[in-house]
Amino acid sequence: MKAIAVLPGKPNSVHLTDLQMPRVSDVPNGRGVLIEILRVGVDGTDKEINAAEYGNAPPGYDFLVIGHESFGRVVQVGSNVSELKPGDFVSATVRRPGKSLYDQIGHYDMTMDDTYYERGINLLHGFLTEHVVDQPEYLVKVPPGLASIGVLMEPMSIIQKGVVQAYEIQRRLRLWHPRRAAVTGSGAIGLLAALVLRLRGIDVTVFSRTPAPNFKAQLTEEIGARYVSTQETPLMEAARQFGPFDLVFEATGSARVAFQSMEILNKNGILILTSITGGKAKIEIPGDEINLRFVLDNKVMFGTVNAHREYFELGVKDFAHAEAAHKGWLGKLLTNPIQGLDNYAEMMRQLTEDKRAVKVYVELKPVVV
Repeated sequence: MKAIAVLPGKPNSVHLTDLQMPRVSDVPNGRGVLIEILRVGVDGTDKEINAAEYGNAPPGYDFLVIGHESFGRVVQVGSNVSELKPGDFVSATVRRPGKSLYDQIGHYDMTMDDTYYERGINLLHGFLTEHVVDQPEYLVKVPPGLASIGVLMEPMSIIQKGVVQAYEIQRRLRLWHPRRAAVTGSGAIGLLAALVLRLRGIDVTVFSRTPAPNFKAQLTEEIGARYVSTQETPLMEAARQFGPFDLVFEATGSARVAFQSMEILNKNGILILTSITGGKAKIEIPGDEINLRFVLDNKVMFGTVNAHREYFELGVKDFAHAEAAHKGWLGKLLTNPIQGLDNYAEMMRQLTEDKRAVKVYVELKPVVV
């Protein structure tokens, strides 16, 4: 069967390859689930893996099948699977357990291991192929009513993890009701973060470079958030006007913006870092002032990557909430469909060159409910 893969360590090596058709029996103890892949989202991670910034092939292979944002339909289940049945729609988690304590208790996204396993990213093949086999522990059922947006489940899980952990950390204050939040970046992660925060009743300002009017600004305003172009109003100036912010969700992929985000936090504020900034760029920051304000104002900053199934399940709930509150809005994020695995070059071109894209995704088969 077909698959889109890269040769880890070799820049711009994305290509079409062949994989053996998986079987339910590939998973021991009758716990296998065979899934027909319908859609796979691609993002900056796939672009960076193709640029050879990171990523390793599974043992026994010289290539890595990419694609970690999965959505598919169950075709067959093993004899010991009761959680799922043929016809169910599912999305799969990305990180898989290693050996640390956190891995063993189901929090494999918080592993202490130096070697980690992520489907489509490191040491495990991803989902840009026709069929995969997995275990039900790593599959989250998506209701038929949400199937049209199911390919957004993985990025939504990242938002859920960041927001949930922010609230958990802020329990240190005994009482924390954030009123104002900033989201830096208006890609899929940034817009989903704005949505989740608006669903919680928070005043949200989304910062992006491109001046309005544009499609991302329109999407931002449709959910009752504020869109500010940093080309027209620098971040620090806008923060004085609309902040300071009790919570900042950083999603630009820019180290410069990440460090600037530290300066716009309110007292007792919290900064969520989700950017993966490859490369070796150096920037100059007001280090003494940032450190002083973090200490005196009791601020917190943390990084988050990947998510375990609990956050996927929370994502399903917020998807349902969003469809009730802003019907059809999530579907508008699916801006750039690519038809079939054969069009991998166009997939990578749009991912790299189309600055207007919110979500590029490959459609292998139509989603029919």
